[in-house]
Amino acid sequence: MNENTATAPASPQVEIALSDDLAHGDALIGTIAPILRHLLANDDHSLFSDEIVARVRGMMHDVARQLLDALSLAAGNPDQRDHPGEHYDAIVHAFIADHAFLSHAHALALEWQLTERLQGRLALDPVLSPLVQALIASPDGGTSAIAMALLAAQARFVQNQRRMQLPLSELPADLLHTALKALRAPEGIEEIHRVSAETAIRVQFDESRSRLGLIERLIIGMGGGASAALSITHAGAAMFLSALSLASGQNRDTAVLSTNEGQLARLALALRASGLKAQAVEEQFLSLHPEVSLPEGFDMLGADRAAALLARSAAYPGS
Repeated sequence: MNENTATAPASPQVEIALSDDLAHGDALIGTIAPILRHLLANDDHSLFSDEIVARVRGMMHDVARQLLDALSLAAGNPDQRDHPGEHYDAIVHAFIADHAFLSHAHALALEWQLTERLQGRLALDPVLSPLVQALIASPDGGTSAIAMALLAAQARFVQNQRRMQLPLSELPADLLHTALKALRAPEGIEEIHRVSAETAIRVQFDESRSRLGLIERLIIGMGGGASAALSITHAGAAMFLSALSLASGQNRDTAVLSTNEGQLARLALALRASGLKAQAVEEQFLSLHPEVSLPEGFDMLGADRAAALLARSAAYPGS
């Protein structure tokens, strides 16, 4: 896709154009982890912005610090916070080598960048969106309570991103497992202390109470009204990204990437596959990429066909 509208109005031509752009987007996604891995292992920031790389590195170091703090507590040294540098390095290198962990940290950094951009351009509050405000006022006590918990969790996310932090409690369950496995990377750690630290962390962990867990619970609880979360100006970036993920069948980190300028075909197909009509898709592009026009004939592309094209993507689950 580009800033000029396509000249061919027929649906087959639209599909070809979108498929070509989606393949190009796949190639770009395939380069993300290797580039990040190189930049985090070295100090060459020429390909990604300094801010994104620094934020990813900061989050990884913060997770390593939490793991080593838990290890100190398990070893009976709760006041020890000056951990050996080689222990930090071993854990962080384990994170860098793990594609899923690296991609998640990158997606969180991009989500925060998008959140800040929407606040600056559209005055969209990074914590309290109109949809969250409406859910807080819901007559259903359960919905209201979850929305209030999300409000607090989103406020913490804002502070954590500003500090380049990532609490263990905010990791998806599979990535918490990855983090705990990284505790095996440093040499010289007694197994009994490592197991004790891992057990203590697992006991306190509840994915359903994390920010992303709360968002998912709210969206699923909305039932047929969940389409309201597919309006980024109404739902805010966090809920919009989760709703797009759930409705299009992509994982959330890929949904975050779809808002990037190099993934416009993926975004258009995901929104259409989510059930939005062409006009609603255009409204989201107006909020996210106001300089971009959808190709002529896009309104002829059905949701099922958009989903089928999206499913061909190398970045789609199961591809």
